[in-house]
Parts: sequence; structure tokens; C-alpha cells
Amino acid sequence: MFKTEILKPFSLEALLDKEVDELSGGELQRLSVAVTLSRESEIYLFDEPTAFLDVEQRLKAAKAIKRVVESRNAAAIIIDHDIVFIDYISDRAMVFNGEPGVKGHASSPMNLRFAMNSFLSSVGITFRRDKETKRPRVNKLGSYLDREQKEKGEYYYLES
Repeated sequence: MFKTEILKPFSLEALLDKEVDELSGGELQRLSVAVTLSRESEIYLFDEPTAFLDVEQRLKAAKAIKRVVESRNAAAIIIDHDIVFIDYISDRAMVFNGEPGVKGHASSPMNLRFAMNSFLSSVGITFRRDKETKRPRVNKLGSYLDREQKEKGEYYYLES
């Protein structure tokens, strides 16, 4: 399992001969997430596992984390600001509102669609799915799709 579910998706083969202090930020991040996933656990906690990763690495990390966690029938709590990553990895989410460092409120865990609609409506942004890649994309403010989704109260992409 380690080789197929962790080593390959995180592209760690090229790092095996390097010293830890020689690793870049992204390489160190991939290694840290991989080491965490290599340990059996009932629950995993990741704080911004996508930091220093490029877009493709973020998506590979999301798929790998999800596969490992699900295959172990475990749970994961993930804190991240990358909405595309959250979209790929999550089935439930919590929305935090307030003033950073001053006051805040956390919602209870809710299904991803409701959480994303809640968050995106609070910032006035709508998302659509790219027709080819199926990745979430931000609609241009005031565009036809933006206006249509806002009228329907669907800030998180419309279901087909």
C-alpha cells in the first residue's frame, strides 16, 4: 500500500537520496503528509497540507489523502484555504466567520454543498465546474453564470 498509495502519488522516489535539510518547501510538505499517512490512525489532522504545493500536487495530495483515509475507515480533519482542494477532499465542512484574532464563530459540520454555498454567498463569489476537467472555477463577477447562480441561491456550482 505504501508504494502505490503514498510513495508514487507524492513523487517521493526522487527524494529518497536527499538529506531533509536539502528539500524545498514543497518537497518537505509532500514528505510530511506522506509520513503522516504512513502511520495507522483512526483520525488524522492536517493543517494546510497544500502549503508550498503547486496545483497538480494539491490535487494528487487530495486524492491520496482521501484514498488512504477511506481505505483505513478513518477520519480526517483538514484545515485549508484552497477551495479546490477542499472540494476534492471533503464530504463535510465547517464555515468560520468573524474577525481574525478578535472574534469568530464556527458552524457545526454540514454537508459540503451547504457549507460551500454558505461560505461563497458570504463573500459574493460563485463557482462553476469546468466542462473538461470538472474542476471548480470562479465565475466572473456580474457574468451571466454569476447572476444566474446568485438568483437561484446556488453559489457553489449548479448540479447537472
